[in-house]
Amino acid sequence: MDNVIENKLRLETIGLSVFYGDNPGVKDVSLKIYDKKVTAFIGPSGCGKTTFLRALNRMHDLTRGAKVTGKALIDGQDIYDPKLDPVIIRRKIGMVFQKPTPFPTMSIYDNVVAGLKLVGIRDRKLLDEVCERSLRQSALWDEVKDRLKTPGGSLSGGQQQRLSIARALAVEPEVLLMDEPTSSLDPQSTNRIEELIGELKDQVTIIIVTHNMQQASRVSDYTAFFYIGNLIEYNKTTRIFTSPDQKRTEEYITGQFG
Repeated sequence: MDNVIENKLRLETIGLSVFYGDNPGVKDVSLKIYDKKVTAFIGPSGCGKTTFLRALNRMHDLTRGAKVTGKALIDGQDIYDPKLDPVIIRRKIGMVFQKPTPFPTMSIYDNVVAGLKLVGIRDRKLLDEVCERSLRQSALWDEVKDRLKTPGGSLSGGQQQRLSIARALAVEPEVLLMDEPTSSLDPQSTNRIEELIGELKDQVTIIIVTHNMQQASRVSDYTAFFYIGNLIEYNKTTRIFTSPDQKRTEEYITGQFG
């Protein structure tokens, strides 16, 4: 891989594998994620990219029969250390899912501050400040500031996804995982989310799973190509899309399979 000494390491996996029963979903992946950069995971459906993504904040703890081996480190600390509370890990490493996930009957305001209330924060001034900051970060404030008491489910699909991003940002994560965040959105909403990713990377490290090759090339600094549970190649995005080292990567990017 190209020399990236100038970048600070934020996340690292060492020999990480994910099993569903005896079946491996991801096999022996070692990967370095750099601070305040966007990293894209690409590959055909079922190749392991979402499985790997979910391993980065212990989402597989919630899946019956799933087992993770190897290490996943954030700032050098293994997130699978049994002494660590998974809830704390998920505050550090937030997640935005493929489909918008607002609490539909809960107000826009309460959607944003739900994570803070969950850990017992009740200071109204603080909650107000966090709500406004998070909605501004997710480029939603100007659209909803006069209707914060209306249900989150009343928003459009693109707005609901930005609300989901605001909720994730409210707890000030160090890393934001995004699992195909635009796959259910129209082109205009997709464009807005992509612009938002570019704005957010100055504040938070972002990892995005995408089937859209053009999207990966537009928004990411680094790209990892997965195939049948294996990490085939990882490098700077410009290198992956112009002169990949692996023939399989080139075949996928040029549409010869996938």
